[in-house]
Amino acid sequence: MHKTAQQRAEAAAAAMYARDRASLVLGMKLLAVGPGLASMQMPVREDMANVHNNCHGGLIFTLADSTFAYACNSHNRNAVAVTCVIEYMRPAYVGDVLTASGREQGLEGRNGVYDIRVENQKGELVALFRGKSTQIRGEVTDLNK
Repeated sequence: MHKTAQQRAEAAAAAMYARDRASLVLGMKLLAVGPGLASMQMPVREDMANVHNNCHGGLIFTLADSTFAYACNSHNRNAVAVTCVIEYMRPAYVGDVLTASGREQGLEGRNGVYDIRVENQKGELVALFRGKSTQIRGEVTDLNK
């Protein structure tokens, strides 16, 4: 049976989420996925605070990176990061709920570029992330199952 692009994205995301131990232990939830896009949410817990009592930047990066992973694997082709950069715009605090929303900016051959916007529950910009991916051999999941 031929799957639509949305069905491929949903199947790939379901297969990834089931084995995404790092995102799950950090309390991340996959909110939405589609062809070339994804959004995830993460509550900032007490054990995520750095020495300044803000959310550790590495954990904000992890939320953005996980969102990037779902977006770039949404075509059901295994894709990995080549390079990622993040710009922190404002701190996040314990008790905040961060939402990362990502979109494919371009996919040419095996190479993709994705922008992820991280906001707090007030809609304030916390960080901007850009990830570049490359597709490697294989599929995320067998769509015939």
